[in-house]
Formats: sequence, C-alpha cells, structure tokens
Amino acid sequence: MTTLVHGSDTLTRDALTVLQPGFVGTTAPDWLLRRIGEGLSSVGLFGRNIVTPEQLTALTAQLRAERDDVLVAIDEEGGDVTRLEVKRGSSFPGNYALGSVDDVELTRAVARELGRRLAQCGVDLNWAPSADVNSNAENPVIGVRSFGPDPDLVARHTVAYVDGLQGVGVAACTKHFPGHGDTNVDSHDALPRIDVDLATLHARELVPFRAAVAAGTKAVMSAHILLSALDPHRPATLSPQILTGLLRQELGFEGLIVTDGMEMQAVSATYGIERGSVLAIAAGADAICVGGGLCDEDTVLRLRDALVNAVRTGELPEERLADAAARVRALAAWTQAHRARGAGSVPGAAVQEGTAPGADIGLVAARRALRVTRGERPYTPVTGTPYVASFTPVANFAVGDETPWGIAAELERLLPGTETGSYDESSADSALADARERRVVAVVRDLHRHPWMIRALDALLAARPDTVVVEMGLNEAEPRGALHIATHGAARVCGRAAAEAVIGTGA
Repeated sequence: MTTLVHGSDTLTRDALTVLQPGFVGTTAPDWLLRRIGEGLSSVGLFGRNIVTPEQLTALTAQLRAERDDVLVAIDEEGGDVTRLEVKRGSSFPGNYALGSVDDVELTRAVARELGRRLAQCGVDLNWAPSADVNSNAENPVIGVRSFGPDPDLVARHTVAYVDGLQGVGVAACTKHFPGHGDTNVDSHDALPRIDVDLATLHARELVPFRAAVAAGTKAVMSAHILLSALDPHRPATLSPQILTGLLRQELGFEGLIVTDGMEMQAVSATYGIERGSVLAIAAGADAICVGGGLCDEDTVLRLRDALVNAVRTGELPEERLADAAARVRALAAWTQAHRARGAGSVPGAAVQEGTAPGADIGLVAARRALRVTRGERPYTPVTGTPYVASFTPVANFAVGDETPWGIAAELERLLPGTETGSYDESSADSALADARERRVVAVVRDLHRHPWMIRALDALLAARPDTVVVEMGLNEAEPRGALHIATHGAARVCGRAAAEAVIGTGA
C-alpha cells in the first residue's frame, strides 16, 4: 500500500510537471502557488500578466519564493508579438526586419539584449524564435514573424537568435516544428495542411530546425499542422512519427519539446484539450503549453487528471510521462544554474557584442531594416502636421489587438499636431475627408493580401499623389506613393524609424 501511495504521488507530480499553464492577474493567484508547491514546474506569462519591468520582477520573485526552480516562460518574439511591451509596442524589430538586414551579428545582439531584459525580470524560457520559412506570402499567421522565405537565411538567423538568448541564460524555444511557413490557415482557428513531398520538407521547412538543434536550442515548440508526407492522420503535435521519429531520432534533439497552445482550434476542436494533451505526451512532447485562452485552475486540474488517468488505463506509458517530466526538470536546472551565476542580471549591463551599440540596438536594427523607394517626382519631406490614415486588417491571435502599431504616435512626437484615423474595408473617401488639406501618410499592413486595402490606397493616391505610403507588413506589393517606406514589421521602433524617414531625418 505504501508503494502504491508513493507511486500515485509521483505520478501526480509528473503530470503537473509537464504542464505550462497561464493565469489571470499581475500577481500569482493562490491556486497557482499551491499547485507549484504540489509539483507544477512551469508557468507561462502573457500580456495580461505584465505592466512594468518592476512588477514583472516582483511576480517572478513571488513564483520562485514558492519554488526556486520553477520555469517562467513567455511568448516574447519582439516585433509584432510582444508581451513585455504589449501596451506600447516592442523596442525590438521582429524577425522579418532582421532577416531583411541579413547581419547575423545584429540578430545575435538584438536577441541578447532582449534576453538580458527577460533574465533581469526573472523570465528564463522564451517561446521564440520562429524558425518558419515563410514560403507562402498569403500566410495569415507567420508573415513578419519569419526571418524570410529563404531556408538558409532563416537557418543562420535562427542560430544567431538562439545564441543570443541562451548566452544570457534564457532558454530558446525554436518554433513551430516542423515548419508553419507554407500555410494559408491560422492554426488558432483551424487545422492547416501542408501537402508537399518529403524532399521539399527536408530542403525547406527542416533546414532551420536542423541548424537550431545543432546550435543547441534548449527547447523546440511543435506546430498544430498536418503534413501529409510525414503523417497523414495527426497534426505534428500529436504525431509520434514527427516528434519522436523525426525530431528525436532523425534530427537528434535531446532537449524539451513543448506543444503550441493546446486550446488552439487546430487541436482542441477535434480532440479536446484533455485527449490532445495525452496524445501529445504519448507522441513525444514533454510540456503542454496552455493558457493563452484557458487560464484557470480548472484547466490545470483537468489536464493533470487526464494524464494520470491515461497512465492508469495503460493509454500513456508511465515511463513516457516520467521521461517528459525529467526533461522539464533538466531545463529548469539549466536555467537555475544560470540565475545562480547572475547571467543577464546586472542592471543596465552593456550589450556590446561586436556590432551591438548598447541598449538602443532595437532602434538601430529598425533603422537598418527600412527600405525607402522614391516616386517619380522629387520627394518633399513632410514638415507640417500630417494626417495618418491607417488601413487596419484584422489582427491574428498571436499578435493580438492590444498592441498599438503604426507611425502616428512617433510622427506626433516629431511633428506635434499630427492627426490620425483608422480605416477598414471602406473607401478612401472617409480618409480624404478626415485629412482635409493635410499631407497624407497612408499606413498599410500586408497590402498584397487585402484587395479592399489595395482599392482604398489606389483611390487615395489618385486623389492625393503626394501621399507617403508606409508598409508595415510583408513587403510584397509594388512600391507606390510619393515615398514608399517598407519597415518589415510593425514594432514601435519600426514606426519610429519610418517617422524619421517621412520627415527626412532618417533613411
């Protein structure tokens, strides 16, 4: 009987250990602290949990007062996807901007400074970088989150990003394995399917992941996508062929395999989160990410009990759950050792690593990423108080609609009195009426993907040919306007760099 009770306790702790849940609030709720005491080894942070660096530091200290080796994870890609600066926009450009510059030392320096800030706040696992090769320009969820469409470029910048993060003690989690770039469906909404042959997958999707594994990435995040050439029946997150056969055995990855959010519709709509979590661990995953949407105690208990029951019924081998839990603890030990050495914890520490010019490295990178194309007529910089017309597409779930984007705030800083308006699938008439006699700066995002946006912009340019056009998404459409500025991302620093170019002080 004693052995049975001890075994049950161990099983329950292992089930809690493999969960990476979220929660609501800027301090840890009592239920979360209690579950950490019972064995929960990881906590995921989102924008709703963060107000200031000081508050975040206090929150992570609160978690570690309960258990010093708890893994604190975050989805902080920089660029369009930021949790540290969810209310103001990121101080770092995203992958597409860095890939467009194609300076791996710059990418490494950006990742290092971002990692330093995370480590300083007590965060030690970053669900980044995205190593997806964005080969499909119609992709609604990856886009500027990718370094670009070339596998080798993506590979070298993924390695630099991993090096930058892990050099300051923050574990990188390279995603979304085996590659989410050739999709036209957002896995938050439905199950994307990629129907290409194995040769294409190995020559394209897998190139950056092979490089990341060779570079020592501590974690890899699986994608909720169906790759028919690898497994025609189950998405990658639930596929033994992909997680164990390909990632573990063929690529030789020994670190932590983390699932993408288990509540995403690509998995939950078909399997449910409980069965999906059991299948994921059985397939070879080690940690279940949940909390972007479902972020309460009941979710944690449902997943814990589903895993325990699956072991007891024989559906999930106990040794597989134990192995997954051991990998979580191994990564926690690695991050704990780095914290003990004080990696990344010195306030105001310099970032100088080769080309890194200090804490403003994000703005430096954003300025370098600008691509400015002048129209046929001589360009006259904007000097008055312009009108910024932002044509706004629906934000995908990963980016969210909380984070401001555009250049209006930065232009207002440079040219006080700047006005702005946001427009969706309406004509340009409203923007023209609102602008009155002011010079127009039209801001678009992924212009090539939105016919309504193209029509509105063309009408605006026909009426006001001196309009400046700022593209803050994929730079796929032909440049147009008196001045065309491609920022390669919508981070706050990208907006600042573009605003400088509009008034003639930048590129």
